Amino acid sequence: MSENILYAQSGGVTAVINATACGVIQTARLSKKFKKVFAAKNGILGVLREELIDTDKESARAIDSLLHTPGGAFGSCRHKLRSFDEDTREYARLVEVFRSHKVKYFLYNGGGDSQDTANKVAQISSKLGYPLHCIGIPKTIDNDLPYTDSCPGFGSVAKYVATSTLEATFDVLSMAESSTKVFLLEVMGRHSG
Repeated sequence: MSENILYAQSGGVTAVINATACGVIQTARLSKKFKKVFAAKNGILGVLREELIDTDKESARAIDSLLHTPGGAFGSCRHKLRSFDEDTREYARLVEVFRSHKVKYFLYNGGGDSQDTANKVAQISSKLGYPLHCIGIPKTIDNDLPYTDSCPGFGSVAKYVATSTLEATFDVLSMAESSTKVFLLEVMGRHSG
């Protein structure tokens, strides 16, 4: 039980990202295989700044409440790591933070760019001689990550868009005789928005 987990959120947030955080923290606690689960404040930026939250200080009730918490409970970011050749300092700093906190598992929760970050960290940590398991946890409204059948964020946004469309339809119908007959709804999505 000397190994720690570092979990971080990245990209656009949906309620599903906090549900995933809840699942990660609860599962790690139940397994009793890990000493601590840290959460980085504001994604990979929190790791670089060594702004880590010790989730052990949070009650089981507080962790349970993540299931229904909107936004990103630990903060998110859109920071794209450059290649190792362009900026070795960022990677060296990440490994320094992992080593300092005995982190052996890095879980990065987000969309396509976040999965790219997890992959870069996995490749570079090995190159820098620090054994680290990097796991990219898919979360995207776009449902377009390669090699995934279904991304968890897609369901929440599909429900939101369906509900919003239904409500807008009622509004348009109630005013259509003398006023509004057309309503445009822009939806989110990388290739479908």
